[in-house]
Amino acid sequence: MNNAETKTIVITGASAGIGAAMARRLGLDGHNLVLAARRAPELDAVARDSRTHAITVVADVTRRADVVRLRDEALRAFPAVDVWINNAGRGITRSVMELTDADLDDMMAVNVKSALYGMQAIVPMFIERGRGHIINISSFLGRVPIATHGSAYNAAKAALNALTANLRVDLQQKHPGIHVSLVMPGLVSTDFARNVTGSTSATPPPWVAGGGPSPAMKPQTADEVAAVVADLIEHPRAEVYTNPASASLAQRYLEDVGAFEVALVSS
Repeated sequence: MNNAETKTIVITGASAGIGAAMARRLGLDGHNLVLAARRAPELDAVARDSRTHAITVVADVTRRADVVRLRDEALRAFPAVDVWINNAGRGITRSVMELTDADLDDMMAVNVKSALYGMQAIVPMFIERGRGHIINISSFLGRVPIATHGSAYNAAKAALNALTANLRVDLQQKHPGIHVSLVMPGLVSTDFARNVTGSTSATPPPWVAGGGPSPAMKPQTADEVAAVVADLIEHPRAEVYTNPASASLAQRYLEDVGAFEVALVSS
């Protein structure tokens, strides 16, 4: 075990991908886990693989009532929740001009509202205790428009970035023991592409499969992302890019948006 204190950690979207990798890693570190997802068999398998004290809660985190129930189940099983990781998400492969109302609503519900429900459910408990840690799993694509086919997904993650920052600022002065962190993976080699809205084949879309104009687009494994999250839990900070190259690319974009986009289109 790498840490001195055993924590109770809630992870949404824990049945596969980054969520499952985080469960395995944090279980190895000796933490108690509360794992949530819609698919019970897969969730139970992840709980067994985590090799720690883990409970599972079948929940659709796009429903506020399910998120409240998740919190209540966690508090029935353990004295308190120390870390809440909003990880559930879904992608899309449609450009801005192809988006329907349903596409945008779906992306916002899965990627933003689920995290909002989680924050609103657990932060009052954190305030009561005087400590706690919210971790929102976002995406590098919420900062830099490299993968325009992910348009509504990217927009949803940008909204999640803003909500995370606003909550952090709200809490900083009166509740300094509560940490609010944003994790921004780049491309990750998982089954995420199979659940991407608008994908018409088993082949991952370009923004999932890899390649791209820079090292920031080199895929990572879910285990590498999980290792970053494990370190973040032990050393809380506001934001972290799981791929170090992503931070420098995002900085270049923000320094001169126009020039960056012209160069991107010309490459």
